[in-house]
Amino acid sequence: MPIDAAKAVAAAPRTGEITWGHKDVQLYHLGLGAGLPATGPDELRYTLESRLHVLPSFATVAGAGSPGVISGLSMPGVEVDLARVLHGGQSVEVHRPIPVEGRADATSRIAAVYDKGKAAILVMRTEVADADGPLWTNDAQIFVRGEGGWGGDRGPSTRLEAPTGPPDRTVERPIREDQALLYRLSGDWNPLHADPEFAKLAGFDRPILHGLCTYGMTLKAVVDTVLGGDVARVRSYTTRFAGVVFPGETLRIRMWRREGGVQLAVSAVERDDAPVLADTVVEHS
Repeated sequence: MPIDAAKAVAAAPRTGEITWGHKDVQLYHLGLGAGLPATGPDELRYTLESRLHVLPSFATVAGAGSPGVISGLSMPGVEVDLARVLHGGQSVEVHRPIPVEGRADATSRIAAVYDKGKAAILVMRTEVADADGPLWTNDAQIFVRGEGGWGGDRGPSTRLEAPTGPPDRTVERPIREDQALLYRLSGDWNPLHADPEFAKLAGFDRPILHGLCTYGMTLKAVVDTVLGGDVARVRSYTTRFAGVVFPGETLRIRMWRREGGVQLAVSAVERDDAPVLADTVVEHS
């Protein structure tokens, strides 16, 4: 059944309470590869409860850890084949630093449906607020193959002009063989990231890393190398998922400074710098 764009956008939002604690934050950070070296003072900010700060991308797993991609597929007006679905992009706007322990209300809705011709894009927006006010806003772009072509709004272009000149900084981050197994404990149980047989059915010769794991690893690299380890400086973080990553590979993260932020390009070193994240920007103070 095709997507009913009008019904999806008009549907009442869903609101539920989410909670998280220091163990959830520590597990998420470990799933991104934090803790190497284990006693390094910069890494203890991610792993030791007495020094803990929260990477803003934790917003994508906080609470139940249910990705916007899955939540969006259960909204009114949306009945699609999961095999046609890809996580196309992600953005997080942080209204204030995320506390180590939290209880908040999360309100989710389909904010927009765009017609890309051969595909549709659902924008699943989740707004989170606690007793002190707004905490963050998540937008997950859900790409659904074969569901476009009804003559709807194509939506804004998310493509950025490529940076000129060499990057201001380049870092490489290895991905452990077991990293997807650890990251999925934060809530994304899709067998694509753990089960070789399921991965083959999806067209891959082995399980792939979660796109949101690459997303978090990249933000950690920016915080650690450009922002002096200060997570509170992050204002927003946007990316488009351009390709897959396999556990055991190495991420090459290129950074170009721009007014008010950093533009990035992320690739897989072992596959001739195959693009992984594109149109990626971290806005910061």
